[in-house]
Amino acid sequence: MKVEITGNNIDITPGIRERIEGKFKKLEDKRNLDIIGRHASVTKRANGKHKVEAQATIAGGKVAASAEQEDLFGAIREMYQKLERQLDKLQHKGEARRATHAQAPVIEEPEVDLEEEYEQ
Repeated sequence: MKVEITGNNIDITPGIRERIEGKFKKLEDKRNLDIIGRHASVTKRANGKHKVEAQATIAGGKVAASAEQEDLFGAIREMYQKLERQLDKLQHKGEARRATHAQAPVIEEPEVDLEEEYEQ
């Protein structure tokens, strides 16, 4: 499993790489999915916050999530949770409950024999 990780204003250390790759692996194992494409971007902002963006491509579509926090590993955790929710939605989209139109009640009238009524 190869995750393409880019860093802006920050060096990607082995610890950061391991944490991000672990989160993608956890997504695959937990959801029993085959993630085709994996990309993550880590940015350190001037205000001291870290922004983590990630994209995952599966057979049914593509999902993306981003998170921004002062704690880098907290941002990675938040990004993982967002990706997990989106993948769950995408995976179960076909099973979603859809509104159906209610059937109008059918009122049956008793049969009337026209010949008998005519004779009377």
